[in-house]
Amino acid sequence: MDTTEKFSTKMNREVLAKLRYYAQASDRSISLIVSEAVADYLSRVEVRPAFRSAVDEVIRDNEELLRELAK
Repeated sequence: MDTTEKFSTKMNREVLAKLRYYAQASDRSISLIVSEAVADYLSRVEVRPAFRSAVDEVIRDNEELLRELAK
């Protein structure tokens, strides 16, 4: 069972108005929409360090070749 916890936050009035409109139009709760949006954001952010690490490794491993290609 998924557990939830209540918390409070602030949001730009215009964004909140759009969120309320979308929630009503899609027959979904604001809580569900915000939870999904935050989960999606976090999953994208968490990938970045791993990607950056992989890029750094490729650059390190191919430093000489990359210098030659840049000429």
